[in-house]
Amino acid sequence: MAAPTLSGARTPSGARTLLAVRTGFAAVWDNLGMTRSKLLPLVFLCVLAAGGLFAALLRWPNLLWTRPPVALASGTLLAPPRALADFSLIDNQGRSFGAANLLGHWSLMFFGYTNCPDYCPTTLTTLAALEKQLRAQSSMAPPQVIFVSVDAKRDTPAQLNTFVPAFDPDFIGLTAPSQPAIESLAKKWGITVAIQPTPNGDYIVDHSAAIFVIDPAGRLAAILTGPFTVDALQSDYKRIVTARA
Repeated sequence: MAAPTLSGARTPSGARTLLAVRTGFAAVWDNLGMTRSKLLPLVFLCVLAAGGLFAALLRWPNLLWTRPPVALASGTLLAPPRALADFSLIDNQGRSFGAANLLGHWSLMFFGYTNCPDYCPTTLTTLAALEKQLRAQSSMAPPQVIFVSVDAKRDTPAQLNTFVPAFDPDFIGLTAPSQPAIESLAKKWGITVAIQPTPNGDYIVDHSAAIFVIDPAGRLAAILTGPFTVDALQSDYKRIVTARA
């Protein structure tokens, strides 16, 4: 038996109001559900993008912020600094000196020899004046200055101990047990060494002219090629230290 059909029946006003509220609420809920279903993929993509960006920043912290290149008056700043291979030399006190002695402070290193007629004493004099200026300014500690001889035969520790401290008592002189040993090390640093005999039976040593700036981690931070003046070196040294801070 079919259910009776009520034609022309009237719904009470209260029931109509409740039905309208329920119908409207259902419509709103359906719309919210549809909106939520559309937003979920977008939110998911945003989370993935944020996670990818975070991972990239962990791997490359300078991705969003890179410092402009530092211009030096007398050389080139290396970015990133270069690791240095270990080495074994002898200082002017007869003690062993290697890469570990470069750790914990800034160093300025250059190659020369005590019988050098002009470049080496001029450079040492300039570096001594630089050290004096930096010591007078308490804002920045002066670097360790290291003079590496390319003339192992004549530049014994005793000879270096007479020559190098005459420019500054804190300067360090280094030599090697043999000429092949020092030439091998100089080659690794990009320094050319050539012994040239003179008419009087003596010899001079031609060598490249550069000052190597080594950071407290024992890495090569900059190569200075001149011309060297006290003011230019002081300005460059401060820029290099600030750039690595």
